[in-house]
Amino acid sequence: MMFSLPDNLDLSLVKLSDGGLCQVELMPNAAPVSVGKMYVWTVQLVTAAGAPVAQADIAISSGMPQHGHGLPTAPQVTKNLGDGRYQIEGVKFNMGGWWTFKLDVNGTTGNDAVTFNLVL
Repeated sequence: MMFSLPDNLDLSLVKLSDGGLCQVELMPNAAPVSVGKMYVWTVQLVTAAGAPVAQADIAISSGMPQHGHGLPTAPQVTKNLGDGRYQIEGVKFNMGGWWTFKLDVNGTTGNDAVTFNLVL
């Protein structure tokens, strides 16, 4: 299914998860994020009360809603950095446009998800 770019697209890299269980911050290791480069990102999870989510399993999916395909790579969490921070490796975008970056989080707060929008 293909979608048009919304006029009010939220490009924030800090969001409350869909179920409101945690606040999530996505931090690329370099900015601006561009096409063709491999990135290592950090994600930080804190509870609604501000406590770090120390032991979380995070599944990552990404795609281009306007084109109907995903990343050419398979990003994954490679390290728990402590204090609710997790390292994600293998992030590479192969073309410009609107990308979604979804994190499914299973942690001490429960199961939740958050989707970030990126425009390259």
